[in-house]
Amino acid sequence: MAKLTHFNQQGQAHMVDVGGKTLTNRRAVAGGRIEMQSNTLGLILEGSHKKGDVLGIARVAGIMAAKKTAELIPLCHPIAITHIDIELTPDTVNNCVHCRATVETRDQTGIEMEALNAVQVSLLTIYDMCKAVDRGMTIQHVHLLEKSGGKSGDWKRD
Repeated sequence: MAKLTHFNQQGQAHMVDVGGKTLTNRRAVAGGRIEMQSNTLGLILEGSHKKGDVLGIARVAGIMAAKKTAELIPLCHPIAITHIDIELTPDTVNNCVHCRATVETRDQTGIEMEALNAVQVSLLTIYDMCKAVDRGMTIQHVHLLEKSGGKSGDWKRD
C-alpha cells in the first residue's frame, strides 16, 4: 500500500524533499463543470452579461490560479509552469460550462494540483460573474483526468 508522502516518520506534516529527483516533462489534465439556469448560460453565450466576457475572464483567472497554486496549498512546491491551456465549453443541452485545464512543466514534481486549481478557479470565476442572476449554480465533478511524467509514470481516468 502506498503511504502518504506529506507526513514524516513522526506523523507531522512536512514538505516532501524533491531535491534529488530528476527534471522530467510532466503534464496534468483536470476537468469539471458548472451547472446553471438556461437563461444564465444564454447571457454568457450572447455576450450580453454586464460584467463582460465571462468565459474570457474565467480563462485568465484559471491561468493565474495555476501559477499561484503553491501560495494556496500549504505543502505544494512552486513549479515553473511551461504551458497552460484552459478550455471552457458551453453545453446548452445540460445548461452548464465544462472546464478542462491542461498544465505542463519540466520539473522535479507533479503538476496535478495546478491543473485542479485552474479548473476550480475558472469555475468559481463564472459563478462570481453570474451570481447576481443565478445563485443556484453548482460546481461539480472537478477531478484529475490524466497525468504523465515523473517516477510514478502515466495515469488516465477510465
